[in-house]
Amino acid sequence: MICARFYRDSSGHYRGFAVKGHAGYGAYGSDIICAAVSALSINAANSIENFSSDRATVRTEEEKGSLYLRLDTSKDETSQLFLKSLELGLKNIRDQYGSKYLKILYKEV
Repeated sequence: MICARFYRDSSGHYRGFAVKGHAGYGAYGSDIICAAVSALSINAANSIENFSSDRATVRTEEEKGSLYLRLDTSKDETSQLFLKSLELGLKNIRDQYGSKYLKILYKEV
């Protein structure tokens, strides 16, 4: 199962996200859920880095299937939009394929 966690502050602003695990929906290298989650997550991180003025710390561990992004600054609404878009895409995947493969959690930081 893939676990996606969104970090938000007390006012509801996104402060980052973490995605970890493998869906187990298909064979390694052919798992469409893993591919979709990876594409959305990497695109969100790249978009924040390239199209917003916020700075972020990003870590990946390919063996564990994990990506972690923390906003070091959070003054650009563009970053918030990219993270909301990531959340929407992940929810759509979860709703279509089930929470057996993708769980979405939230943590206040």
